[in-house]
Amino acid sequence: MLVRSLIAGLSLAAATTLGALNASAAPVPDYIAKAVADPSRPADNRALDAHRKPAETLAFAGVKPGMTVGEFLPGGGYYTRMLSDVVGPNGKVYALETTRWGDENVNATKAAIAGLKNVTLDLAPFGTFHLPEKADVFWTTDNYHDLHVEKYGKVDMAAFDKLVFDSLKPGGVYFIIDHAAAAGTGAKDAATLHRIEMKTVIDEVTAAGFRLAGHSNALHNASDDHTKKVFDLHFNTDQFILKFRKP
Repeated sequence: MLVRSLIAGLSLAAATTLGALNASAAPVPDYIAKAVADPSRPADNRALDAHRKPAETLAFAGVKPGMTVGEFLPGGGYYTRMLSDVVGPNGKVYALETTRWGDENVNATKAAIAGLKNVTLDLAPFGTFHLPEKADVFWTTDNYHDLHVEKYGKVDMAAFDKLVFDSLKPGGVYFIIDHAAAAGTGAKDAATLHRIEMKTVIDEVTAAGFRLAGHSNALHNASDDHTKKVFDLHFNTDQFILKFRKP
């Protein structure tokens, strides 16, 4: 009984801590609202906004004009274009793409960043990246779980998260959005359902030296029972948003 009470107490403490870090909707600055409303954004991207809530997400991340952002695995560039707009001519975005997923994926990223003068493409083997300078924000959307998929490449997660840590300026933000997995499943559904448990991400990232700075429920979807592949739900999944800070 004593052990059970202790475990329950620890679980309650963890939940309370996370609850305290759960952010209310941050005010959306004009430069973010303008980036989201940019008429040059592709129509298929804009059609996803109601679900993906980019204004709220960018505001929570704290991306500002003049910042340097490393975006890991940007794919079709949904966020890349908006990040480029937000950081502006005095900022930089490094699109950190992998060679593992082939030319189709790389070409999609190239097409997304075409004409964006403040965006630079980096190609690297899966599970690594190159940043030529320290960044203010390291951003990844729905791809952290992929680092746990061994068929893509065996990734040492401790080494990866430490590389992110070393690539950020003091006070820099590690920003992760991903598809939520059921409690207690860890990363075991990463290869099949393309989901990961939020606790696993927190444990891994904080072990690299980061502090959890905030958690947002903006993309929480209570109708998702965490048992289906994300592709079957057309990405209308329960997602978590985590904001970590380098001390």
